[in-house]
Order: sequence, then structure tokens, then C-alpha cells
Amino acid sequence: MRATFRARLRILLGIIGLIALLLVARLYFVQIVNGSEYALRADRQYLSQSQALFDRGSIYFTRQDGTLISAASLGRGFLLSLNPSKIKDAEAAYQALSALTPLDHDAFIAAATKPHDVYEEVAHRLPEDVGTRIAALKIPGVSPLRERWREYPGGALAAQSIGFIAYNGGDTLAGRYGLERYYDDTLARDNGSLYQNFFAQLFANLGNALVDARASRQGDIETTIEPQVQAHLEDDLKAVQAKYASRETGGIIMNPATGEIIALGATPGFDLSDFQNGNAEHFGNPLVSSVYEFGSIMKPLTMASGIDAGVVTPSTTYNDTGCIEVNGSKICNFDLKARGVVPMQEVLSQSLNVGASYIATRLGPDRFRTYFTSLRFGEETGIDLPSEIHGITGNLKSPRQLEYDNMSFGQGIAETPVEMIRALGTLANRGSMVTPHLARAIRLDSGITKTLDWGEPVPVFKPESAQAVTQMLTQVVDTALAHGAKKIPEMSVAAKTGTAQMAAPGGGYYANEYFHSFFGYFPSYSPHFIILLYTVKPQGVQYASETLTDTFADLVHFLVSYYGVPPDRANENNP
Repeated sequence: MRATFRARLRILLGIIGLIALLLVARLYFVQIVNGSEYALRADRQYLSQSQALFDRGSIYFTRQDGTLISAASLGRGFLLSLNPSKIKDAEAAYQALSALTPLDHDAFIAAATKPHDVYEEVAHRLPEDVGTRIAALKIPGVSPLRERWREYPGGALAAQSIGFIAYNGGDTLAGRYGLERYYDDTLARDNGSLYQNFFAQLFANLGNALVDARASRQGDIETTIEPQVQAHLEDDLKAVQAKYASRETGGIIMNPATGEIIALGATPGFDLSDFQNGNAEHFGNPLVSSVYEFGSIMKPLTMASGIDAGVVTPSTTYNDTGCIEVNGSKICNFDLKARGVVPMQEVLSQSLNVGASYIATRLGPDRFRTYFTSLRFGEETGIDLPSEIHGITGNLKSPRQLEYDNMSFGQGIAETPVEMIRALGTLANRGSMVTPHLARAIRLDSGITKTLDWGEPVPVFKPESAQAVTQMLTQVVDTALAHGAKKIPEMSVAAKTGTAQMAAPGGGYYANEYFHSFFGYFPSYSPHFIILLYTVKPQGVQYASETLTDTFADLVHFLVSYYGVPPDRANENNP
């Protein structure tokens, strides 16, 4: 009997403990997680009975010290509503209200004197103090109501990546571009959720918190975008755009080991705070939705493929004749000049098309195709931005050697900028490919922060192959780029320029229209950052070394200083 009694007592105590735990959990969700929302709902005098308050999760930039900075959030204040049927003296009401906030006289009087009308809105986004002062006037027929709206404190900063919300074919606000659209299901809010059944809401929240955080669709987005770096990149891009009157200029800064994008942008852009007056052509993100032939920054990948396959080594030599004929077509160096017998280093240092073609021929179509397919050219990267497209890689199916020779130096194959930096990142990440991304974590409404998993790096080249090309690219900066003027004595930097002719409609290339690109990473043997820059149709210049070298150097020096990247030259011989 005593054993039975003790068992029943334990069960009773367990039930009481469980109820206590549920009540504590409920208090946590009411007071902490949803506390501000319940407090707002309790303030009934300022709430419209017919309209739900707009609600949406926030998007944050992340500073290099981990501090979160708002990129998209909720603005809070009041709207000014009128009940014309209760307003006795419209002019007197106007005089009293206009003393507190600017109002258009004629529009106010027209709204306040509509016969048989019971609701008009005459002002929006009034500050908190103005709303409470209007309420204190107690003017019949005048009501300040709580209002919330989307705010973008950064204005134009990372606008194409953040995106904005707008009415989507009806009366529902939804994400239309950028992260706002990609993570719309996470950021969106159900205003009725606060009035769910007590236990239904409690157990749902507990389920999310204790079982599987993925079940929650409500939270804030923490991005990897560093606002200071983003601002510096955008300033540099605008400077290039203005100096060379380019059609478009863009750039990406990424951590090659993780795929975290620290900054990305393109100009022309627009201001999120005034997107209604922006140019809709610039709302999309060309870094994921436009493809380009990148030119000679493809050569390091061709070189890595050749070294990895064992058909060349950094010391391999070939006879550079300036031009060669392949399948009845000519392939020439940019200056048409022959170099004679030179090593592979000169293919990168002097950017020799004939040398890249030599590697492609040694590889042959099948091995070339295998490596470039492994680099996932022609596939979307999976970056968390909407409207991503994949590159154009039809020439990888060609039976002719000519197409492979052309692709070896970046012509006849087109990629998005984010697709290109993903591929080039393999050289900086010991031969392995990562997934570029902008979101680091989701701060769930349950109070849990869920770190996003972007998968493991995928090997493409052997580590020693990537290292060999890294050494060659470091020598490019030390001796060839601006004749060695951009070398940093304390810091190893690997980089390469690219100049490609612009494709003409119907086939062929324009003679005097160019696409310039530049990529590099540092420190060379343990990179913190990889940078990709491009500018489309710059005027008055032919080569990327003229347009983008100084911009790249400026970004390197800024990042070294801002992040305190330690010098590495002392360890360069033992990478």
C-alpha cells in the first residue's frame, strides 16, 4: 500500500511540476517574447478596431565585433484619422492640429467636411510624442491611431540585397526583392497569433523551442553584411562608375572559407527609403541575375585544372607564337605579340591567351569539361537571394577544341558574379568550394537563435594544386601588377585582372566595348577575404588594370586596417 501511495504521490507531484513549468513557460512567452506586443494591444485607445497593426521581423547587418545594426525594422508612431460626422468646426480643428504637425490645409478641410463619412486618414507616420499630444487635445472626431511601417535606416546601403516590401497584387504587403523576398515566410507575421488558444500557443512555442526550431516561420534575419565594409565598397564602386562612365559597376567581398558575404553591391542602385521614386530597372540584383563573360580571371582556374590533372606544372614551358589557329579560327594574345619559350607563370603574369589555350589543348575537351563542371559553372549557387539565374555554358558540349580554348581565357562562357566568385574561391580555400550566403542566423520568436547550416565545402582541386596557383597569383601582384607597385611588403596578396570583349547580338564581339574584372584574396596562404570587382563598358580605357587595380588595392588596405589582419610575409615560404 505504501509503495502504491508513494507512486501516486510521485505522479501527482510530477503533474503539479509540469503545470508549474507550463505556467512559467507561458509567462516567458507573454512577458518576454511577446511582451511589447501585448502591451501595445492593451493600449486600446490608440488602436483601430477594423485594422490590424502591420508586423514583420527585422533584418540586421552584423558589425565585425558582432554588434547587430538594423537594416530593416518596424517604425512605430501614429496615423491621424478623422470622423467627419463628428467634427463641428473643421477650420478650428485644422488650426489646433497644424500647430503640432504639418498638414495640407485644403486636403484636411476636404476630408473633414465630407458628408456622411465616418473615417478618413489625413496624416501618417507621426512621432510618438505628436500622437500623444494630439490625443490630449480631445478634439471630437479626431483620433490618433497606432501605426507601424517598414523602415530602412541604411537608406541606399545594400539596397539591392536587402530589398523592400510592397503590395503584391492585392492588399497584402510582402517582400518583393532581396532578402525581404527570399525570407518572406520567416519575416512575415500573423497578427492573429496573439489570440490563439492558450494551450495551443503554449505547446506550439514549446515544440519549436524544444523539438525542432525549423518549425518556426517567424523570426529576425541576422546577415553577414558588415555595414562599414559595405559602405566602403559602395563608395569605391561609385567612384569607378563616375570616372569611367560605365554602364554598371559591381563587387563582392566574401570569406572564402565559409561563403559568408561581407559586402556586395552594384551601381546604379536606389534608396530603400524612397524606392517609390527609384528606377525599377535597378531594383533587381545583377550580381545574381545577370551573366557576363569575365575574361582573363578565368585563367587561374584553367591553370589549376591543368596542374591538378598533371598536364602542366608551374615550371612547364611552351613556345608562345602570339597567335595560333584552332579549328580554322585564330586565337591571339591581347597584343598579338609572341613571347617565345616562356614558363606557365607568364600565362598569368602577362595574361597570355595562347598560353591558356595551350593548357586547354593539353587537357582535352573531356578533362576540361570535367573540371569546369566540377566548378559548377552553369548551376545556380544557392545564394539566399531571389531571381538567381545560372551561367551560360553551352560550349562545354562542343566537340571542337576551339570552344575550350576560348573558354580557357574567359570568352564563350558566361557566369553571374556570384557564380564566378564561388568558383574562384576554390583557389583561396585550398581547392574546396563553399556556398555564398548573406544570412548567418534566424532569431526565432521563441527566443532561440538558430544558426543556419550552409553545408560542407566540396573539393574541386587538390590542396597542393590550389596552393601552386596561389603562389603564381602572388607573384603576379609582387612583380607584374602595376610593375610591382601594388605589392604590400608585409602582406601576401594573390590577384588577377580580366578584360573581355563584349558579346554582340547575333554572334561575334564588339571591337571597342569591354567588360573589366578583377579578383584577388589575402593573405594569400590563409585568406580572410576574396574580392571580385567588375565594370561594364567603361569609356576611354581598354584594360581592367587601368580601371580596377587602384580600387582593389584600396579595399585591401581598408580591410587590413579595419579587421586588423596580421602580416604574413614572415611565413610566406611555409604556407
